[in-house]
Amino acid sequence: MSIIGIGVDIVNNDRLKKLIKNKKFLKRVFTNIEQKKSIKLKNKLNYYSKRFAAKEAFSKAAGLGISKFLNFKDIEINNDKNGKPSINLNKLSTSYLNKKFKVKSFKTNLSISDEKKYSIAYVIIEKK
Repeated sequence: MSIIGIGVDIVNNDRLKKLIKNKKFLKRVFTNIEQKKSIKLKNKLNYYSKRFAAKEAFSKAAGLGISKFLNFKDIEINNDKNGKPSINLNKLSTSYLNKKFKVKSFKTNLSISDEKKYSIAYVIIEKK
């Protein structure tokens, strides 16, 4: 496999603290599934901050930023039963990126972490 994109993003959690109180922001940036999973959590701030950083890091790795070709809700961040994070893209974005990278398929690797003040995400996109 060869690397076709790398992206990193860091978020000041205090900045997101105000934003996640705004339902319009949540609806614009996070999928319904991401929002539903946050309901049971005590620490919603770190949950959303890590996902926001991951979406930004992915958009940088893809070389698009958040734009008309890729928006926040095209990117969904999930965790497996052991807590390992992963990126799920909708079909339209996957198809667009396959064409952009000139590949039949690609794999994303995601690492996210947080501390009191900051959340960080690192993404590597590999050609399969």
